[in-house]
Amino acid sequence: MTDPWNPAGPGVLRLPSGRLVRGRALRRPLPPGLPPTYALHLYGRKPPEVPWAANWLRWPDFRLPSDPADARNLLHEAWTRAATERVEVACGGGRGRTGTALACLAVLDAVPATEAVAFVRRHYNRRAVETPWQRRYVRRFEADAPSPGR
Repeated sequence: MTDPWNPAGPGVLRLPSGRLVRGRALRRPLPPGLPPTYALHLYGRKPPEVPWAANWLRWPDFRLPSDPADARNLLHEAWTRAATERVEVACGGGRGRTGTALACLAVLDAVPATEAVAFVRRHYNRRAVETPWQRRYVRRFEADAPSPGR
């Protein structure tokens, strides 16, 4: 296991299982401290390369993922890796797409889908998950999510 995120670090969300995931805005500089060991970038176009393992999920700003099956698989991978790695989820501004993805990770971590947006707003950013369709995506994510073996 790698050294975990500082739970009090900027953008770090503690899921109910204890997993720590950092949300971040790619438009801002990398926060001080340890870098991620894995990142999931949520962007409409290919994001810049990073020196750690990363996947790109095509997700235009203010919209939903372009490929829902790919989204489910990559979100599940991020959730699984967060058990032993420093996982970062990032989009341009760090709120809408990132908040939506973090809410989906919370669903995978046993937060009821109907409560996941409120959980992320309470523990990550009060403005996370910006659009009605992003909120709906999270509510429906539970039924579509692969079983993480909880």
